[in-house]
Amino acid sequence: MSVNTIETSKPKISSSQKLENGLLAEFKASKSTLFGNGGLRAQAMESFVRQGFPNRKSEEYKYINFDLIVKEGFGGTTNKAATTKQMEHLLFLKDAITVVIYNGQFIPELSSVSGLPKGLIVCSLAEASHKHTSVFENNYSKVADTNADPFIALNTAMTKDGAFIHVEKNTIIETPIHIIHTSTADKNTIIHPRNLIIIEENAQAKIAETYATIDSTAKTFNNALTEIFINTSAIVDHYKIQDENEWGLLVNATQVIQKQYSVFSTHTFTLSGSLVRNNLNIILDAKDIESHLNGLYLTKGTQVVDNHTLVDHRMPNCNSNELYKGIIDDKSSATFNGKIFVRKDAQKTNAFQSNKNILLSDDGTINTKPQLEIYADDVKCSHGTSTGKLDEEKVFYLRARGLSEASAKKLLMHAFASEVTDMIKIEELREYVEARITKRFE
Repeated sequence: MSVNTIETSKPKISSSQKLENGLLAEFKASKSTLFGNGGLRAQAMESFVRQGFPNRKSEEYKYINFDLIVKEGFGGTTNKAATTKQMEHLLFLKDAITVVIYNGQFIPELSSVSGLPKGLIVCSLAEASHKHTSVFENNYSKVADTNADPFIALNTAMTKDGAFIHVEKNTIIETPIHIIHTSTADKNTIIHPRNLIIIEENAQAKIAETYATIDSTAKTFNNALTEIFINTSAIVDHYKIQDENEWGLLVNATQVIQKQYSVFSTHTFTLSGSLVRNNLNIILDAKDIESHLNGLYLTKGTQVVDNHTLVDHRMPNCNSNELYKGIIDDKSSATFNGKIFVRKDAQKTNAFQSNKNILLSDDGTINTKPQLEIYADDVKCSHGTSTGKLDEEKVFYLRARGLSEASAKKLLMHAFASEVTDMIKIEELREYVEARITKRFE
């Protein structure tokens, strides 16, 4: 008698699942060496394992195929070290308080955090967890919900270090604080930098974050998270410059909570990077708050840029204004998904949102979805979007006055971008961004 055996094939493991398994193993091996609350980290990793990397079926990430992105594999750490010479082009804010985060680690010898103004603390997150324990524990991971997004959960579980900034009550910091996130890799590497920024009552600060890769021969996947607490009557100007070239993948979450009479302005400039995903969530958690969200993204090649914003109006008499603009070229794609959420108690809300895009190529793609979700009846809210090509009549007008076609188009693109760049209040930063934009158009 012969017995026929039936072979059953094992289900194929996707690239994302392989990376998830590798990250879980890395967490188990390194968790005892990481700063902060081990219980919080364990819960965050459980949340990440439960959620997993998003796929096309996820509404929030449906335009990004992460399985395709991570198919080459990510893991481990690089042996490369950053030098002052490599950093020179990133130190463009000459009079700033500089914080260098290299491959997710705070580097004191490349930073300038000695002799700080009274009322300002700047150090690494790891140092803050044991030297400034009360402030750290009262704020760390309080607004970034690990169950809301797998990347927040992964960062909370795996982060090794980052920047801690605390501006004390009634303190005005005139000097900009410049957080430089830089990375380099000789093999595909995933890192998890994190910032915790607390601006106390009646305090003021200007903070710039830049993201760049230097001297890389492999891809770096930055899973970055910044928490910002803006207390009563505080004023904060926040800038984010993303310029990671073709080696950089960046998933960037910024979680902000504002208290009464505070004013927060944030400006995001995406200049390069093979994949950039920005999640910006702002909670207006008291009365009489003002928020401004501005963004500019320039895409080319096969670059993917995905901007998701959420402004959560919870209380009355608050104002929010949002303007995002994009220029899309070649076979690149961009997404803007902006939601304004007005809760039942948020009467007398004024909320405005606009997304404008220029398509330079027939092969480029823009997905735009401004949203309003309103549960109050005494509000002024509006949203709008427009997408088109460069105005040929304006090009003809400029050519009739002696400009070449290329020069006319560059001039019009600069004019389109200037509505956002002109809002930069730090002169050196504005000049740097404008120079990078000029180089990009050429």
